[in-house]
Amino acid sequence: MRRFWIHHVLPLAFCLIPVLGAGLVFAAVPVDARRDYLARVQESGLDWIILALGFTLFAGQTVLAWRALRWRVADANFDEGADRWLTHLAQGAEWFPLLGLIGTVAAILQTFSSITPGSNPTPQDIIKKYAPAITATGSGLFMALINILPTWVVAAGRDLIRALGGYAPVPGPPVQAPPASGPSQITGTPVGLGGANNAPGGRP
Repeated sequence: MRRFWIHHVLPLAFCLIPVLGAGLVFAAVPVDARRDYLARVQESGLDWIILALGFTLFAGQTVLAWRALRWRVADANFDEGADRWLTHLAQGAEWFPLLGLIGTVAAILQTFSSITPGSNPTPQDIIKKYAPAITATGSGLFMALINILPTWVVAAGRDLIRALGGYAPVPGPPVQAPPASGPSQITGTPVGLGGANNAPGGRP
C-alpha cells in the first residue's frame, strides 16, 4: 500500500496542486471584476495570444512534472529525463508580464490618440479604449503565476517522496584529517578526493 502511494498517488496529487492553485486564484477574484474581464478579453487579440501560450506551457509543464515525480524501482531514483525541458518551459513564465506590458502600453497609446485637441470624449469612451490595458496586464500576471508553480512542485514533491520512502541519504563516517607529517609519509589517495571516504553514505 505504501509503495502504491509513493509511486502513483503522490506524483498525481502533486501535479494537481498547480491546477487547483490556478483555479483558486481565479475564483478568488471578485465576481464583478471576473465578469468584466471575461467580457472584455473576448475582443483582445493580444490576450488570446497570452492565454493560449500560457495554458499550453502550463499543460506541458504539468505533464513533465508528473514524469519528473515518478520513482523508478530499477535504480531507486526519479525520472530526471524531463528536468531539462521542465526548466526551459518554466523560464517561459518571464515572457508573460512583458506581453501584458505590451498590451498595456498599446491600450494607453490608443486612448491618448483618441483624445485630439478640441475633442470632448466621454468617460465611457475613455474606459472602453483603456480596458485592454487592464485585461492584458491581468492575463500576463496570471499566466506568469501558474507557470512558476510546476517547477516548485517537483522540487518539494521529490523531497517529500524521498522522506516517505525512507530514501534519505545516510551520513557517512566522519572524514579524519591526515597526521601532521612530512610529505614523504603521505601515500595513497588523499583523503577527501576519492576512495572510501568519498563514497555516498546511503541510497539517494
